[in-house]
Parts: sequence; C-alpha cells; structure tokens
Amino acid sequence: MVLLPKNKTTGVTMSGPQSSPPAEEKGEQRSSSEKQKEHIRRILRTLIACFLGMITGYISFVVGGTPDANLIQPNLLLEILILMAGVVVQKHVMVLLRIDPSKLASKDWFYQSFMTFALWFITLTILLTTSVQ
Repeated sequence: MVLLPKNKTTGVTMSGPQSSPPAEEKGEQRSSSEKQKEHIRRILRTLIACFLGMITGYISFVVGGTPDANLIQPNLLLEILILMAGVVVQKHVMVLLRIDPSKLASKDWFYQSFMTFALWFITLTILLTTSVQ
C-alpha cells in the first residue's frame, strides 16, 4: 500500500491503488443451489470422460488385434483414432444430457481429453496384460 500526501481539504491521508476485491464481493455471489447444480455438472462431465475412456479402451482392445510378444497390437493407429473419436463423442453426449458444451473453456476440454486418454490407457493396459495369449 502506497501512502500519498494528506488531502488538504479533509486532512486524511489517501492510499494508492489497491487490488480489486474478490469476485464474491463484487455482487457475483451464487446461491447454494446454483453451486450444487454446477458441482453436479462437473461430476457428470468427469463421468462422461471416464466412461468414454473405458469404452474406447475396450473397443481398442477388441479391434486392435492379437498382441505380439512385446504386447504391441498391429492396429495401433486404429486404436488412437478410436481414442480421438471418443473425445469427439463427448460433446454429443453432453448435448444429450443437456450440458451446454459451448460454456467449456479450452482448459476444460483439455481436462476432458486427458481424462478420456487416461482411462483409455489404463483400460487398454489392463486388458493387454491380463489377456491369455
């Protein structure tokens, strides 16, 4: 805080520029029901990403072909395309569940894509390592 000279008319010391108040003090307060609805929407978005990741992981395992000795399937490119399709399908699933995908920022889409990839990778790895050859 920077102190400036006293105001000649009032005799009060004025302070310099201060940071703006938090968003809650600016009148952008939300009710608890609105917060709860937003929390449920976020949970639904995460569940959509996780389930699509597991589904695309299983489809990739089935379509990928028989893995060789190094557990590499011959149709690896097809599996990656299936993963990308799973990320794209999320938008349409959100529309069906009445979640507005246009409100999502780029960081939200990155999160959705990462969660889909993580569950795809985990599911595919578990299926590949536990499959009988």
